[in-house]
Amino acid sequence: MEGRRVRRFGRWRSNQTLLPVRVNRLSNIISCWYCDCKSSILNEPLFRFGRRYSRFLKAWFSIGVGFSLAVLSSVIMILLYEISQILRFYYGNTQMSNMMSEYQFVFSSTISGLTISLADVGYLCLSSILSVSVHELGHAVAAASEGIQMEYIAVFFAVLFPGALVAFNHELLQALSKVSALRIYCAGVWHNAVLCAVCAWALLLQPLILYPFYIHDEGPMVLDVSPTSPLSGYLSPGDVIISLDDIRINNVQEWSQIIAVLTERSHQNTQNHSRLENSLKRSVGKGYCIPSSLVEEGKHVSLEGNGASCPDELSAFIIIPCLDQAMAEDDNLEVSHQRDGGELHCFYAKDVLKLEKCGDGWGRLHNNRSSCLCSKEEACFLPLLSTGVAWVEIIYSSPSPLECSQLGRTHIVDDDNSRENPCVKTFVFVGDIISIKHSVLLTSYQPRWPAKFGAHLPYVLEKFLMFTFHVSLTLAFLNSLPVYFLDGEAISEVIIHYFRILSPRRRRTILQYFLFGGTVASILIFARVFLLLL
Repeated sequence: MEGRRVRRFGRWRSNQTLLPVRVNRLSNIISCWYCDCKSSILNEPLFRFGRRYSRFLKAWFSIGVGFSLAVLSSVIMILLYEISQILRFYYGNTQMSNMMSEYQFVFSSTISGLTISLADVGYLCLSSILSVSVHELGHAVAAASEGIQMEYIAVFFAVLFPGALVAFNHELLQALSKVSALRIYCAGVWHNAVLCAVCAWALLLQPLILYPFYIHDEGPMVLDVSPTSPLSGYLSPGDVIISLDDIRINNVQEWSQIIAVLTERSHQNTQNHSRLENSLKRSVGKGYCIPSSLVEEGKHVSLEGNGASCPDELSAFIIIPCLDQAMAEDDNLEVSHQRDGGELHCFYAKDVLKLEKCGDGWGRLHNNRSSCLCSKEEACFLPLLSTGVAWVEIIYSSPSPLECSQLGRTHIVDDDNSRENPCVKTFVFVGDIISIKHSVLLTSYQPRWPAKFGAHLPYVLEKFLMFTFHVSLTLAFLNSLPVYFLDGEAISEVIIHYFRILSPRRRRTILQYFLFGGTVASILIFARVFLLLL
């Protein structure tokens, strides 16, 4: 009886019936946990393509054999290293215990900031379909170049996971030489690696490709704001963020990096200190030059322990003790410092944002001036914040009115005139700054023409390429593992036949031990990673 060999994510199995090469009707399988859809419409086109360019394709897939074997060797080394680490941890190595604690902290921190939306699920499904199709297409074309036509190609869903497979004649595969078989077995991993390279180059060249239609790295543009976002009342789609705390932002990556730095800084500054001690100790903080006239009009609250606070619509401030001001020959200022040492001041944040900045906590300061940057008629006030709360000033440009959208960003963000520019707006965020990181959808691209159509295109393209890169890389890695039902099993089976010094029975025994060990090691490593993520 003849049989056929079926590819399912690298899975190979033998059956007792042989489908003819040309099939008009194929029976599909539908069950509670598995369903598929088979088709033979691509049999003839792929076979003709493979035979026409056979010489070129064999050279192409021979490169894939070398790459796949190198990846397989690297994966084996990684498995051995990880198993040794698990064994060291099992036998109570203290150093390994500390290392595992660090890994757990890193993974938990990563997952805590990870958000998966419904759109991300769509990107994941589409990138999975593309990656699997490229993988299976590699096997089909490689087989066609060796003179073997596939019997059918099928798309399936196992539980909730999509996949694809191609079916070949098992007897014809067995009749091939070992090198030819390796070219077929390694084609999937090789094509996934090539797809990763294509996605990486596309991401790298995307700004150049979209240059005629989009501006890149001139400020992240808001695409959407979550209704639950603390910024929903300030930012709207089309706004361009200019700076955070006077730190210029050019793209989405800088937005994330600056938020991470500001978050770390806010937690470090408030660690192991009371609210008043935090503000007094941070004389290099972010302050504002408030004139004495506004100080007299503001609300004064006596500081008794840490219970003093301002009304809800007002923000609390205290004076920064500046050395430059203390040496100034101004009696009124000295009296003001002495008087203000035992109370806090309450001001409207919108009035304070219009004033000059002082202190060394801002991202932009002039080196030829003192740390206070205030005149003799002004005093440097610092916001009084609670533990884990940050005071972040956000400057952005709005496309409305219409003349604002027609101006270039160079005119909008000019250092000298930005505050007087009606297109530039400023607001202050007080709270946990990490909460705003994922609540606003941003893109590093701005349309060259004031039109909402196409504003999401660079973001969608970039997101799809990134998902495809990671899914294809994962698929290549998994199929390189020496485990059952994946490409690693077929590749290992061919490699073990080169050890002719061993008897066939001994080769089969070694292969089974090798695959069993690789499967167990992979399960243990994935289980450890899964537990760390919990």
